[in-house]
Amino acid sequence: MSEYSRFYWPLALTGIVTLLANQLQNAALARYPNAAYELATFAIATGVFHLFDAALIFMPQMVNVFARSRPSARLCLRFTWRLCLGMTVLVVLLAVPPIGRPLLGRIFHIRGPQLDDVMLYLALLSPNIVLLGLRHYYTGLIVQTKRTGWVTTLNVMYVGVIGVMLVFGRAWGWRALVTLAIAPLLASVLHLAASRSIAERLGAAASVSNTAGDVPTTREIVAFFWPVALTSVMFSLSRPILYLFLARLPEAVPVIASMRVGFDFALIFHNLLNQFRHLFVTFGAEHLAGIRRFMLHITGLVVALMVGVVWTPASEWILRSLIGLQGDVLVRSRDVLRVMCLIPAVVAWRNYFHGLAMVRRRTGPMGLGAVMRNAATYLFSALLFRLGGLNHVTAAFILVLGFLAETLTVIYDPALRRHRI
Repeated sequence: MSEYSRFYWPLALTGIVTLLANQLQNAALARYPNAAYELATFAIATGVFHLFDAALIFMPQMVNVFARSRPSARLCLRFTWRLCLGMTVLVVLLAVPPIGRPLLGRIFHIRGPQLDDVMLYLALLSPNIVLLGLRHYYTGLIVQTKRTGWVTTLNVMYVGVIGVMLVFGRAWGWRALVTLAIAPLLASVLHLAASRSIAERLGAAASVSNTAGDVPTTREIVAFFWPVALTSVMFSLSRPILYLFLARLPEAVPVIASMRVGFDFALIFHNLLNQFRHLFVTFGAEHLAGIRRFMLHITGLVVALMVGVVWTPASEWILRSLIGLQGDVLVRSRDVLRVMCLIPAVVAWRNYFHGLAMVRRRTGPMGLGAVMRNAATYLFSALLFRLGGLNHVTAAFILVLGFLAETLTVIYDPALRRHRI
C-alpha cells in the first residue's frame, strides 16, 4: 500500500493541478465584460477542440505499455507525430470559414460574432495538439520509471505559466479570446521542453530490456490505441451533445456557462480517480488484490471530500470569491455540482475495468462503452428536451447516467467479468 501511495499521490496531485488550469480560465473569463457570453463561447470552442486532443489522453498509458526499449520507444514516437499532425489538419479545416461557418453554426445554433470567435479559438488552439501529444509521450516515459513526482512538478509549472499569462493578458487589455489561446500555447511549449529533458535524463525506455520478439508492431499499437482514443473522444463529446440541446433553450447562455463551470470543478475530484489507470499499467494484474483495496480506500476519501466541499458554504465561496461567478450562473453552477457528487463512485468503478482492459491489451470494450455513454446522453437529452424537462439540473443527471451506461457495458466483457468487484 505504501508503494502504491508513493506512486499514486503525485499523479493524483497532477490531476488536480492540471484541472486548476480550467478553474483559472473560468476565473479569467468571469472577470471580462459580458462574462456569460465569454464563458459560453469558450465552452463551445473548447468542446469542439477537445474532440481532437482528447484522443491523446491515453497516450501516456500506451507509451508505458509498449515503449519498453529504445526501438519500441522510437516506434511510439513516430506514431505520436503522425497521429497529432493528422488531427491538427482537421482542426484547422474547421477554422476555415467556408467549412466551419455552416457546420459549427448549424450544430450549435450560433452565428455572427460568437461563431467567428469560436472558429478563431480553434485556429489559435490548433498547435496545441502536436504539443500535447509529445508532452503525453514523454510523460508516459517518466511514469514508466515510477518517478511520478516529476510529472507533478511539470504540471505545476504548466498551470503557473497559464496563471501568469491570464493575469498579464487581462492587465494588458488583450481580448479574452487572445489571452485564453496564448496562455496554454506558451505553457505547453515550456512543459514539452522540460519533460523531454527529464525523460532523457532518467533514461526512460533504456533500462527495460526487451527481446526482439517483444518489440511491438505499428498494427499492435493501433489495435491498442484506437479503442482508448475513442473512449476519450467520446468523453469530450458528452458535453457538446448536451450543448446541442441546451443551446435551444430560451436561457441557453447562462445554462451552458453553468455547465462549463460545474463540470470543470467536478473534474478535480473525477480526475483523481482517473490516475488508477496508471497504477494498473505500471504494476500489472499480479497486484490486483492490493490495487483493488487501494482503490476502494481512495474512492471513499474522494467522495467524502467532494460532498464536504459541494454541500457546504465552501462551494459558494470558491465559485463566488475565487472564480468570480455572480447571479444566475453562480446559483446554477452550485446546482450542477450537487448532482455531480454522484460521478466519482461510478467513475472509479469504471476505471477498475479500464485498468484491467489495458493490462490485458483488450481495449475494445472501452471504446464500445464510451459509444454507449454518448448514445445514452443523446437519447436522454432528446427525450427531456421534447418533454420540456431539460435544464441545467437534469443535464447534470444525464452526464451521470451516461457514465453508468458506459460502466455497465465494460463490465459485461467476458474476459473481464470474473474480476467484478
